[in-house]
Formats: sequence, C-alpha cells, structure tokens
Amino acid sequence: MNKSQVGELKEHEQERDFFCVVRDAFRVFAHRCSAMLGSAWAFSAAVLVILLWLITGPMFHFSDTWQLIINTATTVVTFLMVFLIQNTQNRDAKAMHLKLDELIRAIKNARNELVDLEELSDEELKKLEDQFRRTRRRAENDEASPSRQEDPVETAASPR
Repeated sequence: MNKSQVGELKEHEQERDFFCVVRDAFRVFAHRCSAMLGSAWAFSAAVLVILLWLITGPMFHFSDTWQLIINTATTVVTFLMVFLIQNTQNRDAKAMHLKLDELIRAIKNARNELVDLEELSDEELKKLEDQFRRTRRRAENDEASPSRQEDPVETAASPR
C-alpha cells in the first residue's frame, strides 16, 4: 500500500458514521466470542466455575447470598449470550442463503424463482412446502422421471 492509499483509507474511516463503526465492532466481537465460547475449553471453564461454587457452599452455609451469586451470574451471562448467538445465527443464515442463491443462479436448469424464498410470507412458504411434498410423492410413484407438472413457486406466489 502506498501513502495515498493509506491516506484515503484513513479518510474513509473517519467518514463512517458511529453506528457503522459500532456494528462492525460488534460483528468482530460476536464472531470472536462465538469461536471462544463455543469451545470445549469454555465449557470446561463453566463446569469448573459451577464446581467451585458448589464446593464453597458449606463454607458460606448455603446462604441466600451464596445462591444469589450463581443466579445473578448465570442470568447476566445468559442475557448477553442471547445477543451473541442471535447475531452469529443471523450472519450464518444470511451467508447460507446467499450461497444457495448463487448455486441456484449458477445451475442451468434450476428455477430462479427459488432465489430469495426467505422473503415469502409464512403462508406462501407453507403452500410451497405442501407442493414440494406432493411433487416428491409423485416422483416416488413415477421414479422414471422427476415430476415438474406443477410449479410450486408460481402457485405459492399467486394470489388466491
């Protein structure tokens, strides 16, 4: 990278709005946390914390404060993990949809109408699922050739 490119990058970084910076920072944070907290080491550490808490029970006479410590800690950790897990799942789902959309677009005889199915309503998805189920049954009965007599996408998207 030359000096002009570095300068342009710094200018661009300064122009980014606050929410964009926060969103990117959270994305990186969530990705790293999901990698670390989804490991066997993190599980082992959690088990160790629980065991230490249990061992200290007699020392604190199993008091309300002793119980409150683990209840509060697990509640806070659970609350925060919900957001990390949801962020990771949203990103994974979006990446999977984009990959599948690209495969559908790349295959010559694929029906491009199947791209962006996640944008359909629940009712339209249910209709599509039912039609694919019927198509599969017809294909099972006539194993010589796949059935494409009824196009599930067109029927599901059409108004009643």
